Order: sequence, then structure tokens, then C-alpha cells
Amino acid sequence: MEKNNKIKVGILGATGMVGQRLISLLKNHPWFKVTVVAASKRSKGKKIGSLVVYSIEDDIEIISKKCSFVFSAIEADKDFIKKIEESYAERGLPVVSNNSAHRWTKDVPMIMPEINPHHLDIIPIQRKKRGWTTGFIITKPNCSIQSYVPLLAVWKKFNPQKVIVSTYQAISGAGKTFKSWPEMIDNVIPYIAGEEEKSEKEPSKIFGDIKKDEFILKNIPTISANCVRVPITDGHLAAINVKFAKNTSKEQLIKALKNFKNSLDKLNLPSASRPFLTYFKESDRPQTRLDRNLHNGMGISVGRIRKDSVLGWKCVALSHNTIRGAAGGSILNAELLVKKGYISRTRTKL
Repeated sequence: MEKNNKIKVGILGATGMVGQRLISLLKNHPWFKVTVVAASKRSKGKKIGSLVVYSIEDDIEIISKKCSFVFSAIEADKDFIKKIEESYAERGLPVVSNNSAHRWTKDVPMIMPEINPHHLDIIPIQRKKRGWTTGFIITKPNCSIQSYVPLLAVWKKFNPQKVIVSTYQAISGAGKTFKSWPEMIDNVIPYIAGEEEKSEKEPSKIFGDIKKDEFILKNIPTISANCVRVPITDGHLAAINVKFAKNTSKEQLIKALKNFKNSLDKLNLPSASRPFLTYFKESDRPQTRLDRNLHNGMGISVGRIRKDSVLGWKCVALSHNTIRGAAGGSILNAELLVKKGYISRTRTKL
């Protein structure tokens, strides 16, 4: 894509941690160019690089004229986020959301591109229901499930029935650094508000089906989650125990990981990890500091596949929470939308 022909992008919530990560990742993106940034009213008028910050609430008309779609990384009350995202979609802008506000809205897809790209098929239904023309909303799942949901998808042929997962989550998942959260130094907090519920329930939508004008959830496998905050800057590590209905072997599980084919392999999306999943033979890998930046932070790494005396099998997996699990995952969603024709340089104004 020619440099002067890049798709114009807006970022809502540009002053927050995910918004800043979006700006960083999009700086040299081959398809997208950030042309407008917005945040809360108190940040209006400030500058991010050469761009003046607009108000996400008061300047919708201005913002909608400066870009072809927006990334939403707003940090606010869920009801407020829903209202704002719908306001932009009403004005013909696709909204690629990193937020949880619309994850359980019945006609909004929650996309992990390598796993459920077919869920984009609900976009025309969403538009028709709401009277929107070119606008729509999609979102991505929570960062805590990025490490293990792909494994369950890859191992679907072995029919996973029950899963116990413990995630050891970095402080950036709370939008914090050690400077802003010194209490986390040399500390572990065994509770993250809302995280276990998200970890247990969101896979049911990703693995679900579209029926008529909404998603039908699939609650197999049953998932029990423990989510712990650990003193790490970035990277969510997951320890996963799985019971399969079908007999399998370690060799078969590893082979399934290495041979997994997904629709992104043929699309040549700039942010896609190649390969999607990386298996480490070493007994002490993946490690957070060593492996979180695998494939520019978009790779998911797996290791320690071994027998489990209770459920049958267990392993560990790792993903970068602010790249794969947040900003990078949203960018990958936008790239998929471009390839599928849902985002273009021009749109019909309402």
C-alpha cells in the first residue's frame, strides 16, 4: 500500500496505556496512518506528537471527518463506552474496540482472528438491526485468555471437556507500571477484579455460533480460572490443565500445535504472527522476560506439555498482554476487516 494512500485511523482513548501502545505500533504500519487522536475532555487541546487531542465526546463530528475508522481504547465506565462507540458507528465509522463494554452485546462479534474470523459474518446483521450503513462495532477478547483459548481451538479434535487454568498476569494489564504501583514490587496479589469471570465465560462466545441475529454460546469445555497479579511489567503466563474426551499423546498434541492451519496464513496480514503458535522443547520455557516479545509480541508460546494425574494433560503458555492481548490484537482485527472488505478508505456518510 502506497505511503500516501494509507487508510486514515483515529484512536479514542489515545492518552491511556493501550492508546499509547496503539500509537507506537501504528507508527510505521504499512496500511494505516493515525490522523486523529481523542481522549477525555480534560485532555482536550494537549498534543501527542504533531496531533492535537480532541474530546471523544464533544468532537465526534470533527473526528469522523478525519478518519475512515477508529480504534477504541477508552478507559471509562462501560455504559459510557457503549454510548460513545455506538455514536461513532452511527456516523458511519467502523469501531475496532479493545474494551469489554460490548463483548456480551448479542450482535457484536468478539474476534480472535486466527480462531473465529467467520464471526465477522454478523456485521451485516448488526448494521441492518441498527440502521447503520458503513458503521459497525467489533471487539476483541480479554487479554487473560489469549494464551490458552488458541490451544483449546487447536486441540478441538481431541474434544477438551474440562479446563483448569491459572494465569499469572503482568501489572500493565491493570494499566500500571512499577513507578505508579510500587506496592506490587516483591508482591503477588491473588485477586484481579472480574478477571476470572471473563476467563471462564468469554471462550463460550468465541467458540459459539451465529444463529439468526445473535450468538449462541458453547460452554464446552467447562473452564475454571484462577487469576493472579504478579510483579512483571508485561506478559501473561498461563498454567493449563485439560481433560480430553478422546485419547491422545504428547506427540499428537505437539503435532497439532505445529501443523495448525488458520485462515490468516493466506491473507498476509502485516501484524499476524508466523507461526501463530511456537512450541518450546526446553523444560523451562516459555519464560515471560525471554519470550513475551516473540514475533513482535504477537506470537503465542507453549511449553511443558506433560501428563497430569488429575485431568490428563497440562502445559504452560505465554502471550504479551498489551500487544497480542490488547493493541496488537486490535490492529490485527482491523487488518482482517480490511482484507474482508469491511474497512475501506471511503465510506458513505449518514
